[in-house]
Amino acid sequence: MAAGRPGQGGATILETGVDFAVWSRKSGQIELCLFGDDDKELARLPMKRGDDDVHRLFVDGLKEGARYGYRAGGVYAPDDGLWFDPSKLLVDPYAKELDRPFHYDPLLGTSGAETQHLVPKAIVTRDVPVKPGKPLFKPGGFIYEVAVRPFTMLHPDVPQAQRGTVAALAHPSVIAHLKRIGVDAVELMPITAWIDERHLPPLGLRNGWGYNPVAFMALDPRLVPGGMAELRDTVAKLHAEGIGVVLDLVFNHTGESDRFGTTLSLRGLDNLSFYRHLTDRPGELVNDTGTGNTVACDNPYVRQLIIDSLRHFVLGAGVDGFRFDLAPVLGRTAGGFEANSETLMAILADDVLSDRVMIAEPWDIGPGGYQLGNFPAPFLEWNDRVRDDVRCYWRGDDHKTGPLATALAGSSDIFSRNGATGTRSVNFLAAHDGFTLRDLVSYSGKHNEANGEQNRDGHNENHSWNNGAEGETHYPDIIRRRRDDLKALLSTLFATRGSIMLTAGDEAGRTQRGNNNAYCQDNEITWMDWAALDDELIAHTAFISSLRKRFSVFSETGFFDGHGDVEWISPSGQPMSVQEWETPNFSTLGMVLSTRDGQGGKPARLAVLFNRSGGEEIFALPGPSSWRLLAPNGQEKSATSAIVPRRSVAFYLGS
Repeated sequence: MAAGRPGQGGATILETGVDFAVWSRKSGQIELCLFGDDDKELARLPMKRGDDDVHRLFVDGLKEGARYGYRAGGVYAPDDGLWFDPSKLLVDPYAKELDRPFHYDPLLGTSGAETQHLVPKAIVTRDVPVKPGKPLFKPGGFIYEVAVRPFTMLHPDVPQAQRGTVAALAHPSVIAHLKRIGVDAVELMPITAWIDERHLPPLGLRNGWGYNPVAFMALDPRLVPGGMAELRDTVAKLHAEGIGVVLDLVFNHTGESDRFGTTLSLRGLDNLSFYRHLTDRPGELVNDTGTGNTVACDNPYVRQLIIDSLRHFVLGAGVDGFRFDLAPVLGRTAGGFEANSETLMAILADDVLSDRVMIAEPWDIGPGGYQLGNFPAPFLEWNDRVRDDVRCYWRGDDHKTGPLATALAGSSDIFSRNGATGTRSVNFLAAHDGFTLRDLVSYSGKHNEANGEQNRDGHNENHSWNNGAEGETHYPDIIRRRRDDLKALLSTLFATRGSIMLTAGDEAGRTQRGNNNAYCQDNEITWMDWAALDDELIAHTAFISSLRKRFSVFSETGFFDGHGDVEWISPSGQPMSVQEWETPNFSTLGMVLSTRDGQGGKPARLAVLFNRSGGEEIFALPGPSSWRLLAPNGQEKSATSAIVPRRSVAFYLGS
């Protein structure tokens, strides 16, 4: 055994053994613990601290597949932010594979309680690099957000053993569905190892979404039992079908939570360095995330850990990019959010990451936490303004005609800052947080009783409506009205300029029974019931998705210049007047676009006509074009005027 060679972290397989390295500035002694297949501790070996605070050890003769963890000694003084407790087995922050999932137990947060039997062991693995090609997903494309486990748990064609796993995403039936609706990239909700929040086990509940990570690189064995090989194979199969893969990663907090949480990894290794604390009270964690702790992403070691984690998934699996949960934390420093923070700039400048798609959820709950439009280009950003404005328009709220047009045009009011000429918006109407799209038109209020918090959790304002009955109903008229509203919402989303995102099942009427905070429902509430999907809605989604691909005017990201590229009309066929724009309850809007019919096709005009009223509307279509209604059955009907049914969006092609 020797002190080891330079390196920031992790286990590196060398010719004659394995080199271990782990960073900790505040600890006393770090010990490497080796385990046998029977989970018994075989050895506890002291590591040597270097001048860079990296503790190192080379173990001669050790091979791939060895299982290990760390213990950190030092001062235990939580009021001072020091949590060193040698009774706690700690997971390597650079662990790339774990031998089991995390399961919450109160002993994980009990001082002096041995946790060796509770904590997953890291496995020494050898990297298998791939040569990543250019990302398949391009800004302006269609992203499909997938919660991996719920997505295929009930899929009848997927073998029972594969259901709920990453491998299931590559099943031919799943791929056929993705291709039918024209998905450009799947965005996988967290698949790295996570732990349940401590209040869930007593309620008999489990976290089914994974937004409570412990390890940033290690894949969760529940979702990816085949490890990186499974992810790599799935990415390759999706790529072969022209579908990109984006990973939703959580670097803003960890499952160690607040002061009363667990000691699993970063807290036990160096709590003061890894997490943000109040300047005058070092024992008090900053909670900019609402989950109990906030990762100190401006710490140089944490910054490198983030970069190395991203590189790991690109070089090891060939993923196309990343979505960052509560992304302002990545730009937080002692002075607040900084768009040009060292961490954000390092992500964009890295030679492996510079061409990947980066997507920010541009808000957290800390001071100055709402940063929509403020991330550095080329970051794409989730646009909740589009979500709320489009919802409110179709709900019938006053003064929403202008905001609808702004959303359709790419939100230049937000993304044209600092002279930008194109949108970075990711437009969406529903996401994993909040109502499903069907529940949006079926419930006036949230119904989260199953979460065990007396319906106190989840957002209270959802900009939703129920069409005459709260929740499920057998009234055919209400069912039809809801389906019409869903079609109108989907059509509106696919007609927006920029990138769009749809959550899995929203194309088919998936419900969560009014639960708008279903992270803890790893059951039929969130599992996608493939047998109950609405094929009429799926066919409608496939149709409008095909229009989006046929007419690139939607997926282009440059802002309209107003010189013939777009015209806003009223039912008269004339440009919208100031009075019409300002009429509180104006119920119609026409968007006439200059485009080409197909890639490299002939110049054409496309009219997208919106009618949120309760009755049919007739639009006069502007000349001199001849116009044809674009219908899902492929039959284009000639027209000089457009009849737009109640609560709908119609597409007319002019030449």
